Amino acid sequence: PPPLLSVDVTGLVSQFARSFVLIFPVYVLGYLGLSFSWVLIALCGLFWIRRHRGGKSSRLGRALAFLEDEEEAVRLSVSSADLPAWVHFPDTERAEWLNKTVKQMWPFICQFIEKLFRETIEPAVRGANNHLSTFSFTKIDIGHQPLRINGVKVYTENVDKRQIILDLQISFVGNCEIDLEIKRYFCRAGVKSIQIHGTMRVILEPLIGDMPLIGALSLFFLRKPLLEINWTGLTNLLDVPGLNGLSDTIILDIISNYLVLPNRITVPLVSEVQIAQLRFPIPKGVLRIHFIEAQDLEGKDTYLKGIVKGKSDPYGIIRVGNQIFQSKVIKENLNPKWNEVYEALVYEHPGQELEIELFDEDPDKDDFLGSLMIDLIEVEKERLLDEWFTLDEVSKGKLHLKLEWLTLMPTADNLDKVLTSIRADKDQANDGLSSALLILYLDSARNLPSGKKINSNPNPLVLLSVGHKAQESKIRYKTNEPVWEENFTFFVHNPKRQDLEVEVRDEQHQCSLGNFKLPLSQLLESEDLTMHQRFHLSNSGPNSTINMKIALRVLSLEKQARSPDHQHSAQVKRPSLSKDARKSSFKPQVPVSPKPDSNKPVPASPVTDSDKKTDAAEKSQPPNASPQWPTDLSRSSSSLHASNFSYSPSHLSVKEPTPSIASDISLPIATQELRQRLRQLENGTTLGQSPLGQIQLTIRHSSQRNKLIVVVHSCRNLIAFSEEGSDPYVRMYLLPDKRRSGRRKTHVSKKTLNPVFDQMFDFSVSLPEVQRRTLDVAVKNSGGFLSKDKGLLGKLLIPLASEELAKGWTQWYDLTEDGTRPHGAS
Repeated sequence: PPPLLSVDVTGLVSQFARSFVLIFPVYVLGYLGLSFSWVLIALCGLFWIRRHRGGKSSRLGRALAFLEDEEEAVRLSVSSADLPAWVHFPDTERAEWLNKTVKQMWPFICQFIEKLFRETIEPAVRGANNHLSTFSFTKIDIGHQPLRINGVKVYTENVDKRQIILDLQISFVGNCEIDLEIKRYFCRAGVKSIQIHGTMRVILEPLIGDMPLIGALSLFFLRKPLLEINWTGLTNLLDVPGLNGLSDTIILDIISNYLVLPNRITVPLVSEVQIAQLRFPIPKGVLRIHFIEAQDLEGKDTYLKGIVKGKSDPYGIIRVGNQIFQSKVIKENLNPKWNEVYEALVYEHPGQELEIELFDEDPDKDDFLGSLMIDLIEVEKERLLDEWFTLDEVSKGKLHLKLEWLTLMPTADNLDKVLTSIRADKDQANDGLSSALLILYLDSARNLPSGKKINSNPNPLVLLSVGHKAQESKIRYKTNEPVWEENFTFFVHNPKRQDLEVEVRDEQHQCSLGNFKLPLSQLLESEDLTMHQRFHLSNSGPNSTINMKIALRVLSLEKQARSPDHQHSAQVKRPSLSKDARKSSFKPQVPVSPKPDSNKPVPASPVTDSDKKTDAAEKSQPPNASPQWPTDLSRSSSSLHASNFSYSPSHLSVKEPTPSIASDISLPIATQELRQRLRQLENGTTLGQSPLGQIQLTIRHSSQRNKLIVVVHSCRNLIAFSEEGSDPYVRMYLLPDKRRSGRRKTHVSKKTLNPVFDQMFDFSVSLPEVQRRTLDVAVKNSGGFLSKDKGLLGKLLIPLASEELAKGWTQWYDLTEDGTRPHGAS
């Protein structure tokens, strides 16, 4: 194998020579007894000569560059950030007439914004938390400087004939003054100025044959805009209970993500327009991203001031709109193999791109290893791309991607073929590559019960779950007939076997107001795989119903018929932002505890024909981390709860990979390696009934403490991960909660196949709630520091829907590869 470190002999000799040249004159001066002033005079002369030569070389270089390429010389002399979009892109036009119109309308726009703050935002903040009941805006002045539109692009190709799509390059630098007060805590804060820069998409649809010719107007940002807010009194505001989990950066991310697709503002212009359909349209498609490997990356790790060169610890950041994924980190490797798969929703194209950046993980600041931007229109045309792409903004490096464009089909004719292709027809898991997309429009509810207190209106919210994935609606305050008008999406592994579970809860008293379960197989029998009706709620009032529209769409890969000599290549766009700006907007650093949102891609299995390779780099996978997805800001009408905020990875301090094929709840590389290890152990012999060993657990629910108690006693007959045995530990989640805060871990037992832990853990959850949960237990091998001997030793999934849970039980369980068929051993 190649050596880990290499010594630059030429650099070492050069540095020694430079040090000698600097030190020898000082020695000579001291030897001759001369004044130290001669050293200072010599240094000043040297600095003046270098500066003079540098300025002369710079002027000469600019002159030569101007002669060779006048256009490029002008671009180098003028910062791209100072130029409007219509200078860079010929299809982006100036719109001075539009700026004059906005300037004339600005006073009335300010009146509308003030009304929005006082009549909508202020009551929502007051109702969000008891500590904020005295919240009020004391002054709202948006300022006299109007919004400016730097360029307009109109799309004429690849668009529906009944819509008009515009991209507006907007810039707002406002001298606004917004003051707020929380009288209960004598807290005053405010905003002095706001800056926002980004690309806003405007969709005029549908076009109709009557006045005003346009049915509705939709506004949103394709990607997170650049937002800067100059606060006053922010420190005082963040000391208020209920807000102390926030920070300046987090608040900016909450606001920014709220403006980004799929969140949108829709203004109906005619009454006949279906506002729900416009506000939450069905996605255009699903992009399946196989993040396979890279080659010839730059070695960023150096030692002894660059004399000794090392390698890199690469990982990738993948972004489609506001959906962000992070791969695992491959230690000390310039040719890493990730073999991970992600699935992302594509709502709008043209306009959305696949953006990828590679970084070298470091303790302080991660080094940039290259970037890539691919136009999704090209991917949709080709349907399937499996190529090596050259990385931008670096001198070397290539990235291997396999991209699949999945079409949303309203019929189930192709479902069996899709299930077979992702191997969902045989396994019993509820996670993995998706065969369908569930799209749900939550409208309203009627006649909800009052909850714990009679004659008091509840604060209802809706919990929706499919398998291990769960989402929450906004909270509607003090009403038994709430209206939500929200959209949710779920990736579905096998709709023939999975159910949609819906529960209406009272947020104030933390009690259930009713629930129902819908097998997704019923949707397969419905017309257009769609149901739109009022569903009766069980364990609720006699006339309690919830109105929902539910649609299922099968994900089909329609391969294009190509001639044998056809060659294709995805259009790679040059990055429009500087490396530092892009890095700060993508690079994840601090995990929060997000709830999965309607855009959340599901963990996916790598079981495809092109991903059957096993490599030593893949075996270096660390223990699985908790999910990291951007959250949906529609969860609550106030986004002020610390646990509810949405984030971009720019403010994070501990990086966590997004669960994908590396997730131990699907069919990950760890599971494949475990199965391969089992086959090697078998080697012509018949293994026992428990080839991976067993684990002894005590499980009970304490009604007094309102907690689930799990005692991990011991394991026996585990498989050996190396010649010295294994270093096992136990990791647990209470599904569907896969947050870092919900993870429980035992200590590590060194070099043993029969570890004894005897450790007790608890999960704060009520008895009715825990009976709908599943305990996810994984026995893993820890290995040493920087060891590659890390991986899965066995897995166990225990449904907790048992009436004996209050009494509890102690039992031995068989460990399996994926935990899908657990059973007690004794």
